[in-house]
Amino acid sequence: MHFTSETSSNGVIERNFTLDEITGVLWSPTSGTVEAPLLLSGHSGGMHKKAPGLVASALHGVATCGFTVAAIDAPGHGDRPRNPQDQRWAEAIRRARAAREPIAPIVIDYNMSLAERAVPEWQATLDALQALPEIGAEAPIGYGGVSLGVVTGLMLAAVESRIAAVSFGGVFVNDALIEAAGKLTLPVEYRIPWDDEEIDRASGVALFEAFASKEKTLHAYSGRHYPVPEYQRDSSARFFARHLGRAADTASD
Repeated sequence: MHFTSETSSNGVIERNFTLDEITGVLWSPTSGTVEAPLLLSGHSGGMHKKAPGLVASALHGVATCGFTVAAIDAPGHGDRPRNPQDQRWAEAIRRARAAREPIAPIVIDYNMSLAERAVPEWQATLDALQALPEIGAEAPIGYGGVSLGVVTGLMLAAVESRIAAVSFGGVFVNDALIEAAGKLTLPVEYRIPWDDEEIDRASGVALFEAFASKEKTLHAYSGRHYPVPEYQRDSSARFFARHLGRAADTASD
């Protein structure tokens, strides 16, 4: 892992990094992070590691709970070049939207392909982060994401025992995600954007029901999957504080 830049503001250190072809960012409190919870944050499709909503959630987690938060660009997103097949998927989504046709079948295939490539990249990133002395191998780990970030997180958590809790938002659901959810027994917080015209709420409920976790909570909120309401960010911070520990009093239940 090679850090390419560092800035500090309002008690938060932001460091951009590269790891082979992976481009990412790490946010941490200036007060120190040894064995503090590490949150992995997955961005939505078409966005990147510094999407506004992702950054807002990351800064909230660092400033409020003392978490360390890492995000990486999915293949073909942010600072990473898009391959020809990914470009065709992206163009098909734009055409479907312009024609007011359903985009779910295209997005599902695109997201699954991206997630399959992103899972080993997240595992490599996690290895490198745990090797940093300011994080260490004992830091509890959580994962949060929306849309593409949910697909990646589900597939990652199903094969990665280091992840102790997950918080997900709205996503296009298919049978593969239902199957992956059935493998998860860790604590889950799941949010459904009740009024999203593209993401079907019934499929979201079906995904929630599929989680094999003994502790799982369902949050339904009015509006679309983006932007995520501020109070939902606070809920996720408290969820991770409860399951990963080392939180400020303001994030405790």
